[in-house]
Amino acid sequence: MSNEILFVLLPDYAAHEAVYLSQAVASDEYALKENPKFFNKVVAPTLEPVKSIGGFRTLPDYSFNTMPDDYAALVLIGGFGWCTPVAEQVVPIVKNAIEKGKIVGAICNAASFMAKHGLLNAVKHTGNGLEQLKLWGGENYTNSDGYIHAQAVSDNNIVTANGSATLEFAKELLLLLENDTLERIEMYYQFNKQGFCNLIPKS
Repeated sequence: MSNEILFVLLPDYAAHEAVYLSQAVASDEYALKENPKFFNKVVAPTLEPVKSIGGFRTLPDYSFNTMPDDYAALVLIGGFGWCTPVAEQVVPIVKNAIEKGKIVGAICNAASFMAKHGLLNAVKHTGNGLEQLKLWGGENYTNSDGYIHAQAVSDNNIVTANGSATLEFAKELLLLLENDTLERIEMYYQFNKQGFCNLIPKS
């Protein structure tokens, strides 16, 4: 298995949705890891810089045409690009990943995109509410019974989350990837969820 985690970024992507996962992969609480288990890589439609909703520009490592066949996980970061024509180029990439049993993550509008193409019909899942999944999915979305009203859901190597669940999304993917021990992943989650002041008593 390759040690690259591929983050798919479309134009007007939601940069905050990649932060917790990418940070935990690359660093611990002290510094950048000397020997990380995985490496973060960015995949975009082309090798041209891709702009986030907030205006930051990210230079991709791969385009859709140059991305590797083997990788540890495919992570679809949400944003407004998922309701544009360029998103259709991602469909065969995701289908291929699911067929190969790869870990696939989809957050916010990327989860709705998965519903649109029938890619959530065999797994328990969540997203930006059942109504949005039905709206985007139309006749292709046939698994409303599989919807769980939760921040993030992991089932059969597919992790979905709503747009406010960046941290929960990261936690579920870190667990699937076995990026660290269960205890350290939980510590990372709780530290960021509860905050420094709640966990570290005032001296």
